[in-house]
Amino acid sequence: MNWDDTTDTPGPERLAGSAEERLVGSVADREDQAVEAALRPKDLGEFIGQEKVREQLDLVLRAARARGATADHVLLSGAPGLGKTTLSMIIAAEMEAPIRITSGPAIQHAGDLAAILSSLQEGEVLFLDEIHRMSRPAEEMLYMAMEDFRVDVIVGKGPGATAIPLELPPFTLVGATTRAGLLPPPLRDRFGFTAHMEFYEPAELERVIHRSANLLDVEIAADGAAEIAGRSRGTPRIANRLLRRVRDYAQVKADGIITKDIASAALAVYEVDTRGLDRLDRAVLEALLKLFGGGPVGLSTLAVAVGEERETVEEVAEPFLVREGLLARTPRGRVATPAAWAHLGLTPPGSAAGSGQQDLFGA
Repeated sequence: MNWDDTTDTPGPERLAGSAEERLVGSVADREDQAVEAALRPKDLGEFIGQEKVREQLDLVLRAARARGATADHVLLSGAPGLGKTTLSMIIAAEMEAPIRITSGPAIQHAGDLAAILSSLQEGEVLFLDEIHRMSRPAEEMLYMAMEDFRVDVIVGKGPGATAIPLELPPFTLVGATTRAGLLPPPLRDRFGFTAHMEFYEPAELERVIHRSANLLDVEIAADGAAEIAGRSRGTPRIANRLLRRVRDYAQVKADGIITKDIASAALAVYEVDTRGLDRLDRAVLEALLKLFGGGPVGLSTLAVAVGEERETVEEVAEPFLVREGLLARTPRGRVATPAAWAHLGLTPPGSAAGSGQQDLFGA
């Protein structure tokens, strides 16, 4: 099974309230991290999904081992929970090298980065999560470290300051980001291999669920795994979390075996519907459809109607609704699609029936 670790540093991906409490949230909590540590695949052969990325990365690592050199720097981008941290650990394992894990928000000064780099061993893998949130001075120091394996340590202040060059042993930097567009081109260009992690297909998630169930000693039927996979938003971390909650339900309410009916009943208790929408997602859609006739409506108005912060609606609920084709962002505001009306079993009013929206003045 493939997931990412997270840091405890707040950021756009870690919003308060609904964002961190959601069963279908893609950010790992402490329980997730503890379980994931035991379930992570150890090599590329065990890693499920991301076929192109695995094939390309395998070539990079095999070639580096054949040359007896450190692997090229690797940049992994994609949504949380798709396996970026897992791949970084696999890279270290395949290269038979130790791994050092840190995050961009934890490096606030160039000195923080210099201290980490100067303590690396030859061939070591440095995993830098949320690399797009690293401070600018540290980022500029990283340029030279990646390219020349050298950093300049500034000693003193003002006119008397001097730069002392510090040679670094060859190492492999693995950067992970959920927002590749925020990386400056000079940094992005210094990675020898870049890969974008895609969302998983239901069939791939079924394999993930079966593997996890086996490791957790949970008996699960094929239709039960398919039911959980269909509600997991294409994300292994969410599939794993739903599996644990369904396991709890099966142990308490049934004989411990997860079937389709048991999975459906369990996820109904946790308010995760057949498309993976939870309470927050449905509240946004219901407000948009029932209060505003399908839109268009402004984000702030929609957030007030839902009783959530504007950032929570925009950063937590909307991305999945847009990806599922249930909601559209337009210059005039948020608009529900015909699929949203159908999913909630509602009939579009008049002019909204064909386009999913109304004229601002009801004409």
